[in-house]
Amino acid sequence: MNIQAMAQDIPVEGEHTMEGVDFITSGDQYLTFLLAQEQYAVDILCVEEIRSWEQPTKIPNAPSYIKGVINMRGIIVPIVDLRLKFSIGEASYLDTTVVIVLTYHNEGNSRTIGFVVDAVSDVLNVDNADIKPAPAFGGCVGPQYIEGLINSENKVVTILNVAHLQKVEQHRLHS
Repeated sequence: MNIQAMAQDIPVEGEHTMEGVDFITSGDQYLTFLLAQEQYAVDILCVEEIRSWEQPTKIPNAPSYIKGVINMRGIIVPIVDLRLKFSIGEASYLDTTVVIVLTYHNEGNSRTIGFVVDAVSDVLNVDNADIKPAPAFGGCVGPQYIEGLINSENKVVTILNVAHLQKVEQHRLHS
């Protein structure tokens, strides 16, 4: 599933029709998704595409949360299961399970990684003033991965920091 095609079906508040996808021009829009019934979001400008789940090619001695790699139009993309990485629920692969492929650009470099999630939810328009800092108590998701929290329709959505998601820690073998 291509994010551009998905965006064409999402109405913009106050508009009845949408002419293309040129409304995606700021970091104020976030793609929301589910992990074990909790809502999370990432900056939509980092979303390369949304793919249905398919078993990637396994990598020997990789951490359990790295499911393997896929070949996406000539680019080798590592696939990370966020449920396993953050120890959130069971890793079951259903019809709604998708891979969100994110590309992060930093200082002339870019990195593309796919993240397995339970389901894609929606696109949220968020005013930066509505983003609240995450509380300083522990949780499944480390504070370095959390950019902030927003309230959306009586639910709290955790906005994830794409730059930190792109840093896959070195796997250390125990001797």
